Amino acid sequence: MRILIGILVVMLLTLQYRLWVGEGSMAEVYSLKREIEQQKQVLVRLRQRNDALQAEVADLKEGLDAIEERARSELGMIREDEVFYQVVEPSMDRSE
Repeated sequence: MRILIGILVVMLLTLQYRLWVGEGSMAEVYSLKREIEQQKQVLVRLRQRNDALQAEVADLKEGLDAIEERARSELGMIREDEVFYQVVEPSMDRSE
């Protein structure tokens, strides 16, 4: 009878170890759940970015306004009948 109780105690300790520390343990499950939540947040940000890029692509395909806006802001282009003025602020450094 003592051998049977000893075997059962050893089995119980082994199962408890696996439950709390070993592979597939509660700590590992908790860690994986945290990682899943982080990945979901990354996924939401990436989906928002993809939606914005998709909207921009659709806008560029459909209208000339978006193309003109990009040409003005990124390339500094102006129309043929426009005059470009560049205002330069004087430097505040008086050491010269």
